[in-house]
Amino acid sequence: MSDDVWIIGAAMTPIRRHLDRDVLDLAADAALGALDDASATIQDMGVLAVGTQFEPYTFGQQVQKQIGQTGIPVYNVHNACATGATAVRSVLMEIRAGETDMGLALGVEQMTAGSPPYRSTRPKDRNVFEPDGRDGHVLPTEGVLGTGQMYGVFAQTGTDYARRHDGVGFEQFARVAEKNHAHSTLNPLAQYQRPYSLEEIMQAEMLAYPNTLPMCCPTGDGAAAVVLVSDARLRTLDPDVRRRAVKISASVMTSDPYDPSGLAHPDVNTLTRLAADAAYEQAGVDPRDLDLVELHDCFATAELVHYDNLRLCEPGGAGEWIDRRGPWRDGEIPVNVSGGLISKGHPIGATGVANIYEVATHLRGEAGDRQIEGARVGLTHVIGLGSACAVHILERSAG
Repeated sequence: MSDDVWIIGAAMTPIRRHLDRDVLDLAADAALGALDDASATIQDMGVLAVGTQFEPYTFGQQVQKQIGQTGIPVYNVHNACATGATAVRSVLMEIRAGETDMGLALGVEQMTAGSPPYRSTRPKDRNVFEPDGRDGHVLPTEGVLGTGQMYGVFAQTGTDYARRHDGVGFEQFARVAEKNHAHSTLNPLAQYQRPYSLEEIMQAEMLAYPNTLPMCCPTGDGAAAVVLVSDARLRTLDPDVRRRAVKISASVMTSDPYDPSGLAHPDVNTLTRLAADAAYEQAGVDPRDLDLVELHDCFATAELVHYDNLRLCEPGGAGEWIDRRGPWRDGEIPVNVSGGLISKGHPIGATGVANIYEVATHLRGEAGDRQIEGARVGLTHVIGLGSACAVHILERSAG
């Protein structure tokens, strides 16, 4: 019996300040959208996994009350920025274990100030970002997010890479943001949809060298969901559902390995390399087989070093690769054609599912103006500091 697991439904809300909708509305919109896309109902689901970083620990049951209570198990998932991808993997593992043959994975977050509070005990200070009034970008205030740790980890990661490798400097990091903002102009679901010139990016306010404001992800509100099904169940479904199905060829998660130095710190490079190498082996593909990648670009420095960590470029060659437009949508391996977290937005609990939604949409040939023509294999990657890394490899159905 095959243990293949397939995506047959996917949906995502626009990422923005949803001033007229609360977090439960967004969750229900994405969940029902994915069910409709799969030509399925909540009665067909054998498991529900709901990922959110900031909502109460029984938020999944609240979602269930909105979309249908059927007595199925509900997983409430919390894993920093890897939350959504962990929810997907939770459903996948339930299916592989034979506990069910179909399930729904959802990621959702409402993060921006001014959005309606969810009817819960969530502390009011969860929304820790305030608008700075310039093109909708946000600046961090003191709070859970936007602390020195976040900026410090990824600023240091980038500068360490630049120190060790030639051809990497401020301009190369800025080129990442230039690319992602350009890509987002084709994505109607993205939070920002206007290009920024390289000069604008480099002259913007510096938050943590070498990341200026347009090189940092914003907060936003949004949700994404996918319906997963076993190979055996897929064979019983309508031919059109089977035609649009996307196979999850690899699902891998890692956490920080032991550090002999005794220092406790997130190692975003090792996390990603371990997960990527295992995923390539599990899927039986090479990095050069990838037609597109959605990776965790919480800061421009993060994206550039992950070109190397995911083996998308030659070792040490991330600067040269961005200079010759290797990760642009018309380059060798398009990266973050959605606009990435930098421009699409980063509602933490939703991000991992949103990345999977984006790649699956291209593999189905349904991405509209941003479509990567002929896309057959794609990779998604997220990192949650704390630490967790998730890598998924998706493949287009041959049917």
